[in-house]
Amino acid sequence: MFQTNRSVVSEFFLTGFQGSHLLRNLLFLLFLLLFCITICGNLLIISLVFINNTLHTPMYFFISQLSISDIMLTTNVIPSMLHILLKNGATISLPGCITQIYFFCTSVSSECLLLTGMSYDRYVAICNPLRYTSIMTSLHCVKLILETWVVCFIVSVVVTITSSLLTFCGSNIIDHFFCDLMPLLEIACSDAFIVQLEMYVLSVALIIVPSVIIIDCYVYIIVAILRIPSSTGRQKAFSTCSSHLIVVSVFYWTLFSVYVFPTKGESSTMSKLLSLLYTMLTPLLNPIIYSLRNKDIKKAVQQTFT
Repeated sequence: MFQTNRSVVSEFFLTGFQGSHLLRNLLFLLFLLLFCITICGNLLIISLVFINNTLHTPMYFFISQLSISDIMLTTNVIPSMLHILLKNGATISLPGCITQIYFFCTSVSSECLLLTGMSYDRYVAICNPLRYTSIMTSLHCVKLILETWVVCFIVSVVVTITSSLLTFCGSNIIDHFFCDLMPLLEIACSDAFIVQLEMYVLSVALIIVPSVIIIDCYVYIIVAILRIPSSTGRQKAFSTCSSHLIVVSVFYWTLFSVYVFPTKGESSTMSKLLSLLYTMLTPLLNPIIYSLRNKDIKKAVQQTFT
């Protein structure tokens, strides 16, 4: 199963989470439950936004697109992780690994850009409420979403092509629960400078720049909220942004830790745990803290199912 000679590697062995048989079975049941909740919650959001006319607003349109991105991310990573847990490790072909990287890059980059778009939407709603309907028109929102997905697909194609040109001729063991670029580059025996440079450029474009935009938006939002005379008005305005801010903080903190400023000597277990935060926890929390506790969503659920 493990290839240690200098022959070209055609498949990889993903170790996943190592441990006793009982521990892996418990993790399997836990992750399966969370996976089912994540898929059902995000599908519910997409369906409600599509069916209910009262939810045809920019905010819920962005949230529905975020749910699509979350479903793409979890279905790309979690089922294979569950298989690895059951088998105590599993092999994946080189084309399968590259395919997983493609969908992973698409979903993560779209999540970054969508969260940025949502912060801009909240900025306009709070800082320019009288111009909100004229700025965040349906046509403008559709253009933003189309541009987001086009950029993500192009970025993923570029990453996939450069990754597929790498040569693997040593160990085929990837100490992770999915084919991620960082552990894949560690076992490449060809020059990976182009891919590494590409990752740094994309990290700036898709992680650092959006995070700066989000921080800038929230600085203006906080200033605008503090200017609201009534405490009730300030609390209501802040509650519309707090959920988004929590998810953004968790999501970008993990991305910065893994891809932008990885800690030297970081253990593989810590790297896997950080990866779990944005591949499983964030898609699970998004429909809960963004929408399922929202009065409009609760009303739409009642109207749909009663």
